[in-house]
Amino acid sequence: MSNFLETLKERIVVFDGAMGTNLQVQNLTLDDFGGLRFEGCNENLLVTRPDAVEKVHAAFLEVGCDVVETNSFNGTPVDFAEYDIGDKAYDMNVMAARLAKRVASDYSTPTKPRWVAGSMGPGRKLPTLGHISFAELRDAYKVQVAGLLDGGVDLLIVETCQDLLQTKAALSAIFAHFAETRRRVPVIAQVTIEIFGTMLNGTEISAALTSLAPFPIDIIGMNCGTGPRHMTESIRYLCENAPLPVSVLANAV
Repeated sequence: MSNFLETLKERIVVFDGAMGTNLQVQNLTLDDFGGLRFEGCNENLLVTRPDAVEKVHAAFLEVGCDVVETNSFNGTPVDFAEYDIGDKAYDMNVMAARLAKRVASDYSTPTKPRWVAGSMGPGRKLPTLGHISFAELRDAYKVQVAGLLDGGVDLLIVETCQDLLQTKAALSAIFAHFAETRRRVPVIAQVTIEIFGTMLNGTEISAALTSLAPFPIDIIGMNCGTGPRHMTESIRYLCENAPLPVSVLANAV
């Protein structure tokens, strides 16, 4: 299969759209999620309705997307603890990766390879706001990283980053795992710039780029928060100043 980073040098690589939104349009019930206890836990559908997750992956691959993201956005032990399944985090990430890889392999060809990105979201607790310590969050991300990589993802995407300490915790977990296992995959870091022009806690795109530069990430970019129009200036800044390929995954408008 063609190398992801080599392909990126040759052309634009197209990612999928929103997992959560496309699960919602399937009109799933509380029973589908596993009962009231799991309301809002999209990841638990990997256990109760894997066909619903598979349907989302297949739909994006069917229309030609190059990359699909795993259903693991809130996949750390910290977030899963809210549903009393914190101890299942590793297994859930493995399942998310394997499901996405199985579907992607059905669509992948020598001339049009498909890849799976392990999705790592910001979680619900931000260290800058004092919700959680940096070390605790980093250790939680380590569990997620191990599960996604053991499940076979082709790359990792730290996305929808709202807090630079949270972003650094995720990246620290990733590169520590790489050092321990002597295995590496491409890494994307994407921040979210809100409509008021900064990250949630007031960080500007220039400061975000400076803060993330020391990490050996492969791609930097933006996603979520706003649509293309409000992303323009921040993306222009990244394209003019980042020494890396730039990604942009805007909200649908």
